[in-house]
This record gives sequence, structure tokens and C-alpha cells, in this order.
Amino acid sequence: MVALYELSILLYIASILFYFIDFLQQNRKANETAFWLLSVVWLLQTLTFAFRIMETKRFPILTMSEGLYFYAWLLITLSLVINRLLRVDFIVFFTNVLAFFILAIHTFVPSSQSPAVAKRLVSELLVIHITLSFGAYAAFTLSFLFSVLYMLQYSLLKKKKWNARLWRMADLSKLDFSSYVLNLLGLPMLLLGLILGMIWAYIQIDYFHWYDAKVLGSFVVLLVYGVYFYKRIVRQVQGKTIALWNIGSFLFLLINFFLFGSLSEFHFWYA
Repeated sequence: MVALYELSILLYIASILFYFIDFLQQNRKANETAFWLLSVVWLLQTLTFAFRIMETKRFPILTMSEGLYFYAWLLITLSLVINRLLRVDFIVFFTNVLAFFILAIHTFVPSSQSPAVAKRLVSELLVIHITLSFGAYAAFTLSFLFSVLYMLQYSLLKKKKWNARLWRMADLSKLDFSSYVLNLLGLPMLLLGLILGMIWAYIQIDYFHWYDAKVLGSFVVLLVYGVYFYKRIVRQVQGKTIALWNIGSFLFLLINFFLFGSLSEFHFWYA
């Protein structure tokens, strides 16, 4: 049963990544992939729910843990229905982020599990949190490097310096698009990693506060990269302006990682 919960979380992470891509790009293929991944999550949840009914001989919604699981199942069900009947990407994406948060709480917060199982789940929660966070950092780092190359290429073109270095770089449009795609992967990974990290801290740390320097800094990083997508997609900002914003966003991420991490009460070096 625990393995089903963990598999659901991993598939749900992949589904939300694809829904985020579709949300920003209106990518039909990404939407279909996200839909089928979420369908598998729904099937696993439904099977788990059915096993629980057979085990308890009742409708399992009487405890807080059972209620959260049923609530997450309802949200996923409604999300699948909305995805098929309506084209409301904003609602679908954020409904699934909320359902993921609830499902993660149900899966990892100790309830009726044995101490050994609870300890293993909390350990795996930390591993998933760190993996997602560093995956986001890697994507943002590469995106930053593409923006730096964009600015270098832009400068060489502006000065009409047609040398070998210029030809070894990709053209401006490819550099710009590569930077955008990497941010497209990085932002949802950072969001999900932050959600799981807060759940882990709530379970493990007695003195955890949401206003911890690193936690607040991470939310600001989300905001800064969220503004990047707003500028690029809604305001149609392109070229040098968006590249400079991306470079600045990454520099703030470094400040959050090193400076705010050192000021944190419980973050020593991970996100």
C-alpha cells in the first residue's frame, strides 16, 4: 500500500510538469501526456480507496487522514473531468497543485503507519524534495548560461564583430528559446520541491516557521521566475530585456541559496 502512495506521488509530479508546459504553451501533446499520467494516478488512488473500504468494512472518510485522501481523490477526479469537457488550463493546473499538496500530506505525515514505515517515508520525502530542488537549480543554471550567451551574441552582433566565436554559438532565437524551455522545467520542479520541503520540515522540525529566511527567499524566487513568464507570455517581452531579467532571477536564486540558507534556522545547504 505504501508503494502505491509513493508511485502516485512520483507520477503526479510528472503530470504536473506536463500540465505546466501545456498551461504556458498550449501544447496539446503535453496536455495528453499529463492527462494519461493523471489518469494512472487516479486509478491507483481509486484502487487504494477500494482496498481501504474492503479492509475497514466502511466508507473511509471518518478520520482526518482518510478525509484528506478522499478530498485529494475528488480534486483529481474533477480535474480529469474539467480537462476533458472544458479547456480551462489555469484551473486544471492549480487544482492539481492543490491536490498534490493534499496527497503529499496524506502520504508522508505519520498517521497509522508503524514507526519504521513512518521513518522511511519521511526519509524518502526528504530525498524527493532535494532531488526536485536541485533539478530546478540545474535547469535554472543552464537557462542562465543560455541567457549569458544570448547577451554575448547580441553584443557581438551589435558591434558587428563577425569572428569565429560568433559562429560557434547558436543563433539568438535558439538561445532565447532554450533558456525559456529550461525555465519551463525548473519552475514547477521548484514549486513541488518547496511544497514537499515544507511538509518535511513540519514533520521533523519542532521550531519550523514558514517565515524562515530560506523559505521566504524560495517563495520570492518562485515569484521572480513567475514574473519572467508573465513578461514573456502575457506582455510578449522578448530579446535582451527578458534575457537580462532571467540573469537577474538566477543571481537572486544564488543569494537565496547561499545567503538566506546561512540565515535559516534549519536549512544548512539544501533547499
